[in-house]
Amino acid sequence: MEIEHKLTSSNPFMNDIIFLRKHSPRWLVLLGDIVISFISVNLAYFVIYNFWLSQVHFNLFLTIITFTMTVRIASFMLGRTYAGIIRYTSTKDAGRIFLVLSAGSVFLLICNQIRYIFFDNLFFVPTSVIFVDFLINIFFMIASRLVIKTLYYELNNSSKSVNNVIIYGASEFGAITKKTLDREDDVKYNIIAFVDDYTKGNEGKKIDGITIYNADKLELLLQKQTVHKLIFAQKNIEPQRKQEIIEICLNYSVKVLNVPEVVRWTNGELSSNQMRNVNIEDLLERPPIRLDEMQISKEIYQKNIMVTGAAGSIGSEIVKQLIRFNPAKIIVFDQAESALYDLELELSEKYHFHNIEIVIGDITNYNRMNHIFRLYRPAIVYHAAAYKHVPMMERHPSEAIHTNVYGTKTIADLSLKYKVSKFVMISTDKAVNPTNVMGCSKRIAEIYTQSLNSLRETKFITTRFGNVLGSNGSVIPRFKKQLEEGGPVTVTHPEITRYFMTIPEACQLVLEASAMGKGGEIFIFDMGKSVKIVDLAKKMIKLYGLQLGKDIQIYFTGLRPGEKLYEELLNDKENTVPTHHEKIMVGKVRKYDLEIVNEMISQLLEILKTQDYMQIVSLMKRIVPEFKSKNSIYEALDTPKESDDLSENDRDNSKNHFLYN
Repeated sequence: MEIEHKLTSSNPFMNDIIFLRKHSPRWLVLLGDIVISFISVNLAYFVIYNFWLSQVHFNLFLTIITFTMTVRIASFMLGRTYAGIIRYTSTKDAGRIFLVLSAGSVFLLICNQIRYIFFDNLFFVPTSVIFVDFLINIFFMIASRLVIKTLYYELNNSSKSVNNVIIYGASEFGAITKKTLDREDDVKYNIIAFVDDYTKGNEGKKIDGITIYNADKLELLLQKQTVHKLIFAQKNIEPQRKQEIIEICLNYSVKVLNVPEVVRWTNGELSSNQMRNVNIEDLLERPPIRLDEMQISKEIYQKNIMVTGAAGSIGSEIVKQLIRFNPAKIIVFDQAESALYDLELELSEKYHFHNIEIVIGDITNYNRMNHIFRLYRPAIVYHAAAYKHVPMMERHPSEAIHTNVYGTKTIADLSLKYKVSKFVMISTDKAVNPTNVMGCSKRIAEIYTQSLNSLRETKFITTRFGNVLGSNGSVIPRFKKQLEEGGPVTVTHPEITRYFMTIPEACQLVLEASAMGKGGEIFIFDMGKSVKIVDLAKKMIKLYGLQLGKDIQIYFTGLRPGEKLYEELLNDKENTVPTHHEKIMVGKVRKYDLEIVNEMISQLLEILKTQDYMQIVSLMKRIVPEFKSKNSIYEALDTPKESDDLSENDRDNSKNHFLYN
């Protein structure tokens, strides 16, 4: 409401025109409406009498003016036509003016009828004058606001740089986006075009004066005109098509923005400040996953579910995915106090889910974990707790074994003890032909849980996938931080590649795999194509509207200890069997003798007491013969290259005696 009198315009000319100030006083708007009404009724009267008045008509004219203006002023005060902010005039304001003028005109007609019937068979105001006055009044009151609004934006934005914008989405959202940009005070936006893949005969038509084009002509538009931004104002775009649009924009250095969901609009209205940059996740997004929700619901519904590592990126998303299947209770377990607290608030405030138990503890504390299992009796355990940073674990292998192996053993053993129906382990592609301590520790944990499945009391299931976008410590958040700080962006090697999927996608597949699992399987997820990390960095630089080599640099820092150029999802000697879900395969893996596995892991845990890293890693290599260190001091423990001349049979015979086919 226009109650502020402080002039904020940077244009000196606007400071001299009171109607064009950012906040014009209400009394001035009301005075303007009164003046328009006065002119309107005069003009109506003269039009009706062909611009000639006799003495009788002139005397009547004074009465009509007085009575009509009294009614109009009263209706303006009651209808508050002066309360709207003129520079934001919309159809709602026009509708209010229409209703107020209509109400005043109807009142005049009623007064006419009362006087005619009950008094002297005369009208206060000729009926024809009332109708003409109404038409003239409504035209000038609305037109004056639109003229002032247009002048305000033209003069206010005259000194600002112009941002040429294309809006993707010739729909209601597109129209709302245009109006939002039109009323922006701080930046001047020039809407060049609407583009849409679903024009359905609307191509060439206009929305608010802006032409609609089929999205196939986007590149032509970018070639012909300088475009600064493209804004996605269309929902439910196919991920592949959205990626194509973004790629085209990046090639022309066009910044890409997203309009948020309606539920995120402030007080139901869109603001330009709410529009967000397109993320790199949008360029790697894949079509939505189809889940067998009925089968998952059978597994989860009204059961106690435990999630370890629940405060992490994967664990917390598993918790959120579980909510919609109505478990009796989710035991949200982690040792990260602050992250657990944040998750508790989010589950309560955003998801309105309260059937949770927030539990702090360490998976390597057997007594604590035993108490938790005895207290809550989970039916299913999703085990996501683990150390996962390759360089850190390369420096501290004893901690990798203590948490990733002993911690997993603790949770798995207790799952057997308390007759948990299913134990689902979250593993990693780094467990395949591991080149680092972290990957090998996860592989040993896989071997142990697989061997436990032979007891048939609990179904032990492993899910194995690559990197997830945006997870804690992953490359994407690191790149974002570096870009926000002005660079440089650091990449370890120009040829390094990784597989990626989104956190929700990975967790949905975890639920699907756990529902279909019969025990003993290692489920491998379809990770799509591997992505060059340097290409990922270049695209993120473009998404931030920066130019490589001019605004920011990429530095190559060299492979870190334990890091390899390419990740794998399967061991060389493993192959896969498809499932009913096109994105989930089952790895045909070797089986393990539980007694011998127990013996080897007992030795490994015993060696931990020495804190002799070389001994620890040496035994890890005996348990997982395919573990060959890269860029690490532990390369000295690997078999000398001369042994590569051994035959395949000799190599198999030399491997650990506890493996059998």
